[in-house]
Amino acid sequence: MSRPWQMRIGGSLGLGLIAGLDRPTTGRIVVNGVELTGLGEDALARFRRDAIGYVFQSFHLIPTLTALENVAVPLELGGEPDALERARALLSDVGLEERAHHYPVQLSGGEQQRVAVARALVTRPAVLLLDEPLGALDKQLRDHMQIELKGLQREIGVTTIYVTHDQEEALTMSDRIAVMRGGRLEQVGTPREIYETPATVFVASFIGNTNLLSARALGGAEVEWGRARVRTAGAAGGPGASVTVALRPERIQLEPDVTADNVVPTAVAHVVYQGETVRYVLRTEEGLELQAVELGQIRFAAGARVRAGWAAADARVLER
Repeated sequence: MSRPWQMRIGGSLGLGLIAGLDRPTTGRIVVNGVELTGLGEDALARFRRDAIGYVFQSFHLIPTLTALENVAVPLELGGEPDALERARALLSDVGLEERAHHYPVQLSGGEQQRVAVARALVTRPAVLLLDEPLGALDKQLRDHMQIELKGLQREIGVTTIYVTHDQEEALTMSDRIAVMRGGRLEQVGTPREIYETPATVFVASFIGNTNLLSARALGGAEVEWGRARVRTAGAAGGPGASVTVALRPERIQLEPDVTADNVVPTAVAHVVYQGETVRYVLRTEEGLELQAVELGQIRFAAGARVRAGWAAADARVLER
């Protein structure tokens, strides 16, 4: 195979900057010890081909090439004499050795995704960039490919930057998560840190479902939410200050043990059955809403009066 393929495909702006597809107006970008902002176009193109693997959301496989030939394209562009042999080895690594001579139209969505990953890895890059690569797949296949792709990434051991707007996918795929807003970092941490100890209201609302309670600080670790005094996980600001308290729905107990730090009388406004879980929309006497999630079967019907309780450690006062 010898074809003069040239590809320039846009993607996420952040990944495009890291890959050298776009140039920043200010600042520096350093990949594997090389400052990309200081390279000329030819040197940048060589570095990008050798050191950076990129998987786009829509895969961008060349329809007239087989899976094997698609994977070999980056090596052929670099003049590698053993392009097909190395491409075949990568296809074997992703479990597609027997599909090597099939064209993209003959492959399933998951198989096409694995071809795209193999093509990105065939040059043994220093960093792998993934731009919502599972966005085009249905939920069942996406869930399967998340596990498969994470296992492949750990087996190969390449540093990977994964862009997604799917909060559940971010928690599933990542060792570390960076939550960005308007081009600025809101918080960087492990999935557990981001979910359980969000730093800002934006992070708490963006990652997973949460109750955001508008309250008034009473001093110390207590706030007033409606008519209820609520103990929180830490200092809640000076007395009278307006604060936001984040409380995850699954942390709320309905009809809790008497030792719960916070107990609020409510009425069930809505019941949403979701299979494995049941979501309750609760209302206090003042009309304030609270959502609680339980595993298992429906325990309370709409209109039922129940007490909602939670631990102080689960109520976090956040920056706005």
